[in-house]
Amino acid sequence: MPKGYWIAHVGADDKKAFSSDEYTAYVEGAGPSFVEYNGKFLARGGAFELVEGRNIGTRHVVIEFPSLDDAKACYNSDAYTQAKQHRRAVSKATIVLLEGFDG
Repeated sequence: MPKGYWIAHVGADDKKAFSSDEYTAYVEGAGPSFVEYNGKFLARGGAFELVEGRNIGTRHVVIEFPSLDDAKACYNSDAYTQAKQHRRAVSKATIVLLEGFDG
């Protein structure tokens, strides 16, 4: 079965947003969802270089799940639904759920 992935690009107008109480509440609230659905962070907030396209944020995250169904279930879980309200209060995100391939 192909793995599933979250690819998230997050940006904020306020440079302090990622160290705010709201963002901390998001990280703490979302964590149990990633554990429950066996999410594995492959990239999270590290150095990056935009080489093509438009600026889609300053924080980029890739999370691997056992399947696309697990990635979807995590995103739609009650815990993540509650947690993302904190993220949305201080930032904007583009999140894509993507199916990998058996290769």
